[in-house]
Amino acid sequence: MRFQVVLLVISVAALHSCEGQLLTVAANLIHCLRYPVRVSALTCWNTTEKLQFWNEIRTRQVHFGGEDTTYLPWNDHNQQQNMIVIDAACARTKQLLKDAGQLLYYRVKWILVNSRNFDCKQMLEFLSDLQVLISNEIYYICAAKKINEFSIMQVYRHAISTDLIEEQSFGYWRRGMIVKLRTNSIAAIRRQNLNRFKLRASLVITHNDTMNHLEDYRDKQVDTITKKNYFLTLYLVQSLNATVQFSYVNSWGYRNPETGRFSGMIGELQNDQADLGGTALFFTADRIKEIDYLSMTTPTRAKFIFRSPKLSVTDNVFLLPFTGPVWLCIISFILLSAVLLLIIMLVEYTYTSVRYGHSVRPNLLDTIMNMFGTSCQQGSYLEPKSLPARCLILLSLIVLMFLYASYSANIVALIQSPSTRIRSLQDLLSSRLATGAEDTVYNKYYFTHETEPVRKAIYDRKMRDREDAFIPLVEGVQKIREGLYAFHVELGVCYKVISETYQEDEKCGLQEIEYLNIIDPYYAVKKNSSFREIVRLALFRLREFGIQDREHSMIYTAKPRCTGGSSFIPVSIVDVWPALMLLAWGFGISTGMFLVEKLLTMARKRNQVADANGAFFKRSLM
Repeated sequence: MRFQVVLLVISVAALHSCEGQLLTVAANLIHCLRYPVRVSALTCWNTTEKLQFWNEIRTRQVHFGGEDTTYLPWNDHNQQQNMIVIDAACARTKQLLKDAGQLLYYRVKWILVNSRNFDCKQMLEFLSDLQVLISNEIYYICAAKKINEFSIMQVYRHAISTDLIEEQSFGYWRRGMIVKLRTNSIAAIRRQNLNRFKLRASLVITHNDTMNHLEDYRDKQVDTITKKNYFLTLYLVQSLNATVQFSYVNSWGYRNPETGRFSGMIGELQNDQADLGGTALFFTADRIKEIDYLSMTTPTRAKFIFRSPKLSVTDNVFLLPFTGPVWLCIISFILLSAVLLLIIMLVEYTYTSVRYGHSVRPNLLDTIMNMFGTSCQQGSYLEPKSLPARCLILLSLIVLMFLYASYSANIVALIQSPSTRIRSLQDLLSSRLATGAEDTVYNKYYFTHETEPVRKAIYDRKMRDREDAFIPLVEGVQKIREGLYAFHVELGVCYKVISETYQEDEKCGLQEIEYLNIIDPYYAVKKNSSFREIVRLALFRLREFGIQDREHSMIYTAKPRCTGGSSFIPVSIVDVWPALMLLAWGFGISTGMFLVEKLLTMARKRNQVADANGAFFKRSLM
């Protein structure tokens, strides 16, 4: 009887001794890992055990709490700096881990001990039905085969329905020291071999025929971004030693304002129907809460593309040959010459017998009109008779001849020049260019939901009421070719068609204006996915190894180079429109002045007749 009591006491003492060592191992592991700065112990330990653990930690602050989800760092912006210690022997620990959700496998680190049972198999059974997915950082401590030695292990699973996978041991604790057996401490690198696990990828297909040409590089202008990312997804899966199952949707996904849920590819990611967003998509604020953007895989954007219109479309070419100061100098020269000519004519009229076909005294208006006609190379209706007048007229003709030659030469060159004035959306809105967009889902969504004033005005004024606001790619490229048309389309797709259909001189003068104001498309996965880091690193490798650039060059076409020069542009009505308007205003003003003079003359004659009749009547009375 005494022997059994002694054996029981020894067993209890050994148990307490191992339990004390277990807390020491957990504390030493925290010091070995180094990176966490906030340690929490969510256990049912008594005060003595908490004091021992705190004493073992020493240099770090420890927060103690019960097995309750309220103590979890749900809203901590630095979740990756949290290390949580839990005890499998506590009654509510299992439920705590089930309720932890994504914190169990995303960002937060865990240390699992069992103060009542140190068997490693018991630990595996404890973790068998939990979400210890591939990105988890759970370290569990169990007894090794040797006496006074503990193993530090980690396990993970690809999905909740798959079996646990035991990793190579992190290390072991022996005689107060942890011996690390790993050289790589980054889980996303260690666990890249998915052992033929089937990943689910969602692809956006907007044209049915795309299904027949995903791999043959035909019709690259159709669903281009999907075809490129399809190849990248295949390479990604191959690098991870996995398989893939594609699902196909007809849109990237947009929020339903009534339900708050997304449609299309984002909807499948949101509803856990897909692991990978197989088609890159734009970075928008409303999507950030639903998906994780990983890597920019498709350096292309959608912009307005148009051929630079003739300069006369955006400017008055009759004012452009000279700068403002030159125009002021010309006007000043004409006025000064007119004043000097007036002075000469007045002196001649007063002190000599020189007359210019009439005896009316010279005036400023006549001399200004005379010099203006001279500057327009129309000659002078006054024939200079004195030496001073002849010198002035001759000097004026010489100076104005050079100005006229320069002006005419500039006009010819400017009529053939393209305009560079349309550089922003405001310029596009104010211009005479018609606008349209490729008939795609994302174009229709962004144009109809835009709220920024200038962008909204472009759609409201130039596109809303037109049936051809959204047209096929080939038709839009043809309209660009015809001129005075801006087409919103993905650049690489549009340039492919332009390269194949335009003449060399027609490839010159292509301009771009960004409308969506967003960055290049990104590859995405569902929010807080356990595959997030593994996929992100694999995508970075595809970029570093040149595979991403290779596929981009195979599918996308760069902007065509202008090698053929510009062809001759015939003069049209728009080029001479300012001159016609000036002529029309001249006709209108002269006609108005003629009518006013006619009315004044008739009124004057009427008054003269009335005065004559009045005088005759008075004489009759007398």
